[in-house]
Formats: sequence, C-alpha cells, structure tokens
Amino acid sequence: MNLSVPRRVTAAAALAALALGGLTGTASAGSRAAVAAPDIPLANVKQHLADLQSIATANGGNRAHGRTGYKASIDFVKAKLDAAGYTTTLQTFTSSGATGYNLIADWPGGDPNQVLMAGSHLDSVTAGPGINDNGSGSAATLETALAVSRAQLQPTKHLRFGWWGAEELGLVGSKYYVNNLPTAERSKISGYLNFDMIGSPNPGYFVYDDDPTIEQTFKTYFSGLGIPTEIETEGDGRSDHAPFKNVGIPVGGLFSGADYTKTSAQAQKWGGTAGQAFDRCYHASCDTTANINDTALDRNADAIAYAIWNLSAGTTTPPTGKVFENTADVSVPDNGAAVTSSVTVTGVTGNAPSTLKVGVDIVHTYIGDLVVDLIAPDGSVYNLHNRAGGSADNINQTYTVNASSEVANGVWKLRVQDKAAADTGYINSFKLTFP
Repeated sequence: MNLSVPRRVTAAAALAALALGGLTGTASAGSRAAVAAPDIPLANVKQHLADLQSIATANGGNRAHGRTGYKASIDFVKAKLDAAGYTTTLQTFTSSGATGYNLIADWPGGDPNQVLMAGSHLDSVTAGPGINDNGSGSAATLETALAVSRAQLQPTKHLRFGWWGAEELGLVGSKYYVNNLPTAERSKISGYLNFDMIGSPNPGYFVYDDDPTIEQTFKTYFSGLGIPTEIETEGDGRSDHAPFKNVGIPVGGLFSGADYTKTSAQAQKWGGTAGQAFDRCYHASCDTTANINDTALDRNADAIAYAIWNLSAGTTTPPTGKVFENTADVSVPDNGAAVTSSVTVTGVTGNAPSTLKVGVDIVHTYIGDLVVDLIAPDGSVYNLHNRAGGSADNINQTYTVNASSEVANGVWKLRVQDKAAADTGYINSFKLTFP
C-alpha cells in the first residue's frame, strides 16, 4: 500500500454465509443463479507468495517499479493466467524514467456491458520483497482467478482481473489504466474490488465502505463466520481503488492493516497484540514470507472468492418499493444498555404499510441474550425478537410488521439490548422496505 479471534464459529454460521449470498448475488429473472464460491486453498496462495519471495531474492531483494524483480513478477503472474485460459494484456507506461507494467486478464464470456473487476498492486517498495504489501493481495487475487478457471465459472457478468504497477509511487499504474479507458468502457465496469495487504501479521478485518452493495457482500461473508469487521480508514484513497472511484465506478475491498497501531478493543475482538502495528514490517526489508498471518490470509482469500462469485452472478434483483438502510456497525455491549441504529424515511406518502419489511442483520454469539425492537417515529415499539434462539449465532432475518397506524416519514430505529453476560456482538445493518 502507498502507506486467534475469540468468537465461536459454527457450521450453521458458515452455511448461513453461503445462504446470505442472495442478498447481493441473487440473479435477476432470466440470468444465471449464483453458484456457491469455493474454498480458496491457503497452500496455493502461500506458494504464490514463496514464488514472489524467490523472485525478489534473485533480483536485489525487491520487486519495485523499474527493477528486474517487478518485470519477473508480472511475467510469473501472466504465465499462470495464460495457462488457465485467460486473455491477458500487458499495458506499458512510463514513470520516473522507467517502463512500468499493468497486467489485465479477461475471463472469456459474460456480459461485456457488465464488467466486474478485481485488482491488486504487484510492485513492492525498494526496501524489501513486499510479501504482505502487496504480495498478499496479488497472490489471493491470482488464486481466485485460477479458481474461476478450475470451476469453469460462467457468470452473468464479464470478469476482469488487474495487477497494477508503480502503486508505491502514487497509484501510477491504476491511474494510467483508468485514464486511458474510453468513457464508454468505464461505464461498463459495474464494480472494482481492491485487495491491498490482506495477510498482516497482527491483523484486523477492515472492509471498504465506498459502495453499499460491495461492502455488504464482504460484511455478510465475515458475519457468517462470526468475525466482526470495521470500516477501512487507514488506506482510504491511498490504494488502487481511488482512480476508479474518482470516475464514478463503484468500488470496495478488504484490508488487514499497515502501520497503524492495534487498539485494546481491536485485540479483544480479533486477537493479536494491542499497542503494536498491524504490520511492523510495513515498507521494510522484513516484509518477507515470515511476515504473514495465515489465518487472515486464508479468510480474506475466501472472502474475495465469495464476493467474485456472488457479485458476478447477475444483476441484483431491485427491491420493489423504497429501501432505507443503515450499514454502519453499532456495538452491542455485553449485558448493558440498549443501542440503536436509525434510518430516516422520506418521500413516502401517508402511513407505513401493514406489511412493512424490517431487515435485521446482527452478529452475536448468543442471540438468546438479545431483545430487538423496531421503534417508530412517534416512539411506538414493535418487538421483533425477545431472547429466543438460545445459543444460536447471529440474527439475519426480514420481519414483517403491521405499521399501518404509523406515519411513514421520520426517524425509525432498531433497538437492541443484550440482557445477559458473556457474549458480545454488533448491529451489522438495518433496513426498511416500503412497497
């Protein structure tokens, strides 16, 4: 970048993650249905990292722009994709007096007017081999592309992958790619997913909050594993999603942290060491294959595949009516005071319907502790969940509420209270759908 989790995980939660893919990947009528994403083999991703380490070692210890190690890295990735049936394009540009390279790989098929793209920067800084930054994102993106080939995936959307050069010099490669795309071609990209540092040794689980659909896809995956996420802020605008975002392309991505310090609260929910950087070897010579957390790398690689499979499956069926949603995380204190997530409803005439749809997504390790209410603008309370479900994890459900006595417009709240000790969680999202 240009800069053990203490939660129960159940088989049911993992299965729920696949089922919840329908939130963002449900195919519209006449398009292909989403196919369950594969598990990305960690051993394969780590082998790619070992190969990138060997390339750096053989080329002066780095894979930086303008150095022989970078061109060898591009050639390595290109050969893998060519053998897997991709159409690859090597794009050249000049920066700091040296030739730079972007690698673009297109998977045959899919709607050329709906392109889902994923990418990572492949260059390192000159100080070291850049295995976490950003071998990790590059290797996981590569292995996901190879998984597409192994599955002979035929999604509705066209899939394209990119590996960017000279990111460490100011996003040079990705800017060059975006700036040289004709306007008509830009408009065909339905989303760009960016993966820059996803195996940090003292990891966090950060999700970009730029596009709501992409953000929710990643959050749904992690909530199915019982892993809380936070909004990514450390690298905001500092990686290769920025040029895409700047021209209006929806973007999203994952990040495991760089040189910011992990807080005590973050260590409590994710494990690791508080008071220490997420990556102590950020932009340093020690960013080697020893500088990777296997668990974070494995989870993030699987999340990439989950997003690619679901977001490429088809155009999301638009909800009928108006949807008002809050995707901001709200922590629910253990055996503590009630908390709320709010949405402001505007532009709806008259009263709410008798079939108001209330979408509730709560990540929690013991839902039998929870009381969940919908609060109307006038303060009326509609109970949705009252300490049911016992030791089950997570509430992800759409409730139907007869709210016909309520004026529709105004601030509606989801109120959640944990009324027993020992388990924790958070509100992941809350939405109201008016027919």
